[in-house]
Amino acid sequence: MGDSRGGCCPPMDLFRSEPMQLVQLIIPMESARLTVSYLGDLGLLQFKDLNSEKSPFQRTYAGQIKKCGEMARTLRFFKEQMLKAGLSPSAKSVAQTDIDVDDLEVKLGELEAELIEMNANGEKLQRSYNELVEYKIVLKKAGDFFPSAQQSATAQRREIESSQMGEESIETPLLQEQVKLGFITGLVPRGKSMVFERILFRATRGNLFLKQVPIEAPVTDPVSGEKMEKNVFMVFYSGERAKNKILKICDAFGANRYPFYEDRGKQAQMISEVSGKISDLKSTIDAGSLHQDHLVRTIGDQFAQWNLKVKKEKLIHHTLNMLSLDVTKKCLVGEAWSPVFATKQIQEALQRASLDSNSQVGAILQVLHTRELPPTYFRTNKFTAAFQEIVDAYGVAKYQEANPGVYTIVTFPFLFAVMFGDWGHGICLLLATLILIVREKKLSSQKLGDITEMTFGGRYVILMMSLFSIYAGFIYNECFSVALDLFGPSAYACRDLSCRDAYSIGLTKVRDTYPFGVDPAWHGSRTELPFLNSLKMKMSILLGVAQMNLGIILSYCNATFFSNCLNIWFQFIPQMIFLNSLFGYLSLLIILKWFTGSQADLYHIMIYMFLSPTEELGDNQLFQGQKTVQLVLLLLALVSVPWMLLPKPFLLKRRHENRHRGQSYAPVQITDEANHGHEEFEFSEVFVHQLIHTIEFVLGAVSNTASYLRLWALSLAHSQLSIVFYEKVLLLAWGYDNMVILVVGIIIFIFATVGVLLIMETLSAFLHALRLHWVEFQNKFYEGDGYKFYSFSFAFIHDHDEDD
Repeated sequence: MGDSRGGCCPPMDLFRSEPMQLVQLIIPMESARLTVSYLGDLGLLQFKDLNSEKSPFQRTYAGQIKKCGEMARTLRFFKEQMLKAGLSPSAKSVAQTDIDVDDLEVKLGELEAELIEMNANGEKLQRSYNELVEYKIVLKKAGDFFPSAQQSATAQRREIESSQMGEESIETPLLQEQVKLGFITGLVPRGKSMVFERILFRATRGNLFLKQVPIEAPVTDPVSGEKMEKNVFMVFYSGERAKNKILKICDAFGANRYPFYEDRGKQAQMISEVSGKISDLKSTIDAGSLHQDHLVRTIGDQFAQWNLKVKKEKLIHHTLNMLSLDVTKKCLVGEAWSPVFATKQIQEALQRASLDSNSQVGAILQVLHTRELPPTYFRTNKFTAAFQEIVDAYGVAKYQEANPGVYTIVTFPFLFAVMFGDWGHGICLLLATLILIVREKKLSSQKLGDITEMTFGGRYVILMMSLFSIYAGFIYNECFSVALDLFGPSAYACRDLSCRDAYSIGLTKVRDTYPFGVDPAWHGSRTELPFLNSLKMKMSILLGVAQMNLGIILSYCNATFFSNCLNIWFQFIPQMIFLNSLFGYLSLLIILKWFTGSQADLYHIMIYMFLSPTEELGDNQLFQGQKTVQLVLLLLALVSVPWMLLPKPFLLKRRHENRHRGQSYAPVQITDEANHGHEEFEFSEVFVHQLIHTIEFVLGAVSNTASYLRLWALSLAHSQLSIVFYEKVLLLAWGYDNMVILVVGIIIFIFATVGVLLIMETLSAFLHALRLHWVEFQNKFYEGDGYKFYSFSFAFIHDHDEDD
């Protein structure tokens, strides 16, 4: 599909997608990797997968991808070690040097092995150190209470034996013979100590003596490596069977056991030996940690460069696997979409790759002719990208159809402002947005939450929304619901002192008309709500009809661009006639009523235009010949419906018959063009489709116009909420002669304004503006059934971690 620019609209980067072409690349094997690397730096090609029928393991570069995956795993291990050491893995490399992939693989393997060995040795030493610390605690604590505990255990044992002498039953303790008491010492987690004691008592049927002493400070457990509170315990038992049970229970409760000697001298000697070992181990661990920390810092200096290199290599070989291998010619053949403007840059990249790789044969680039629909590519910047995302969320534009994104830059924030119009709230929104824009560089490099990231991404959309809200606030003359004389005094004054709450007839005009926006005299009067309701409702209709007309005009631009005369004559023209015969006429009546100051009832005019078109208008007549004009417009509206419905399907049928007339006996040629040329034409399907489209437009003209009344409804809701918070919170608190009530009232007013009006109302107006664009505006011309151009580019891998 060529670059057949035309139509009523000038070519723009954002108005229509870039002209695309399908190119074929023939790349020699010796320069393939470097060529793809340079094309990745360029980022202007979207490769097609020519090996889609092959599994990942059957492709040419499966081995290289596996090697890159292993290196990526090693780098993830390094990242974990850096995080443990408190280092940032995203630090910039100190030296940006080109490193060979094979050398990098060897180096990463050596560093990983060294780190694993250091970790293993460090864990062993740390476990030994923690065991010795616990052992020293046991020796000190158990040494203090051992004599008294031994005496108590012996006395308890004698008492049990004497009380059960001569009795034989199943409840008899397991050990009755006179034996020397054994003991086991160790530490048990304090949280398990009570259950530990109960289980020991039941398992030995009370045939033991247990004493526990809590440790003041938490200790590091040698097994889990976690700090926990523990008790030193000493269990006295009698018999081998009781000992075995106690040992099993200790293991089940994670109680660490340590040897203990009855002799005081031996205890002192063991404490001295353990203290010396602890000191030696501490020195060894510190030296090992220092060496490991130095190694991790060395890795951290090069981590960003290595990580980027591995990601690039993996992406390069994934792309190479999409190319077809020509074994006879020793080259790779690929197909890719690219913008037309990028042809020269691609050729330069191919030549540079051939020179740098010392290839005997250069890569070949040739344009292919295809009927396949190209991808859609818009060149955007940080300002226009967010508006384009709003459109793409509905659907990606079909190749080179008119793009709503360029109009959304103005219409979206404007419709938002119509609903959000308050220049006080607009300034608050503007200040919050300016903070995001001023700190743009800092925030873009940080990892943000989902909502924060979404807000930051749409910062320029919010900027435009706030500016238009300030403008609409000046039009409505509302600042936190308060009307101000910004552009001069009011044009009205009271006739007497009692007209504060009178209707507008209680006011007299004493000056020129207020120069800009709503006169402040309307605010606070009894006619404020009827006046503003009428104003905003009529304004919503005018804006809606204008935007729908813009949508129909864009359908004409599309039809002209794609040389579709049928859509111009049997879609654009009847749609313009139908919409403007009814709602365009209503918009004209609104404007005339404003200019003339007439009291005509527009509801009556529009209703009886259909019910009694020949009836005299009387007081509802706004201009001469209005009755005749209404009859003509009504007739045009009725004619435009069959005009949209009937001619197009029959003309398409005749065009199809003329195209294939006389081809029944033509030679059979099995080609792609022949297959495309002889597509079946189902008249019933075309007619039903046109019928649906006609009904949708006719009914939609009414429903879509009514849908724009949400501009009035949301604006009224926002204004009334502002008045409620101002009068019922701020002014009410101000009326009390109490500083506490006043401070509380101001706090409530601030939180209500921020929470309800600046957050919830902003979101509500945003969603309604989104709906008006997606449904009421874009359905007039926008198909949105294209697919986005995703280029092969290294720019996308800088800010993303490797997942596999």
